[in-house]
Amino acid sequence: MKKETFIYGLRPTMAAIKAGKEFEKVFLQNGLKGDIFRELFGLIRDLEIPFQFVPVEKLNRLSHQNHQGVISFVSEITYQRIEDLVPFAFEQGRQPLFLILDRVTDVRNVGAIARTAECAGVDGLIIPARGSAQINSDAIKTSAGALYKLPVVRAQNLKETIQFLKNSGLTIIAATEKASVGYSAVDYNKPLALILGSEGEGVSEEYLKLTDVTVQIPLFGEIESLNVSVASGVILFEALRQRNIQ
Repeated sequence: MKKETFIYGLRPTMAAIKAGKEFEKVFLQNGLKGDIFRELFGLIRDLEIPFQFVPVEKLNRLSHQNHQGVISFVSEITYQRIEDLVPFAFEQGRQPLFLILDRVTDVRNVGAIARTAECAGVDGLIIPARGSAQINSDAIKTSAGALYKLPVVRAQNLKETIQFLKNSGLTIIAATEKASVGYSAVDYNKPLALILGSEGEGVSEEYLKLTDVTVQIPLFGEIESLNVSVASGVILFEALRQRNIQ
C-alpha cells in the first residue's frame, strides 16, 4: 500500500474532508467516541462517504503510525454525477452508452473493464458506493490509465441511478446466464446502459427487475462463465458493431 493513498488520524481526515478531498472509504475503529469523532462522523454521513467500522487489529495491519482509530483512503480520481453525464451525452448528439457494475469486487477486473469501456467510447462507468472494488492504484494501473479518462460515477443508491437512466430514455440491458436471448440478437443502436454482475452471484434480482432486456453470451466449453472483463468486451464491441463505429 502506498503511503500517499491514505490519511490516518482524526483531525487530518477531517481537514482533508473540509478541503474537498474525495475518499474511497474510511475505516473507523469499533467503539470510537469523543467530540472530534462525532464531528468527523457527522461529516462522513452528511457527504455520504463510504465508511466501515473495523477492529483495531485491521487498522494496525494497515499502518504502524498513530492512526487514532481512523484510516481514510483518498480517491485517486474525481467522481462524476450521472445527472450531468446523461444530458451531456445527448447534447453532444450521441446515443448514450453507460456501463454499470454490480458487486464487482476485484480491482483488476474493474481496471480491465474500464480499459475496455474507454476504448469502446463508453460515456460513463457506474459503480455502487458499497460492495464494489476500490478505485485504487492497482485498478488504475490495470486500466492502463483509462480510469483517469473515463467518467466514473459512484452511486449511493444504484437502484435509484438505474431508475434515473430509465426515466432519461435509456434502455437497460443486463448480462445474465439466466437470459434466453443471445447478446447479439438485441438492438444496441439506441441510448442504453449495460449491467454486469459479479462472477459469483451475477446481477442482483432487484436490478434485473428494472431491466428492459436480459442477454447471455453462449458458452461451448465446460467452464460455466466468462471473466466479467471479457464479457464486457464481447458485449460492448457488439454494440459498437451495430452502431457502425469502426
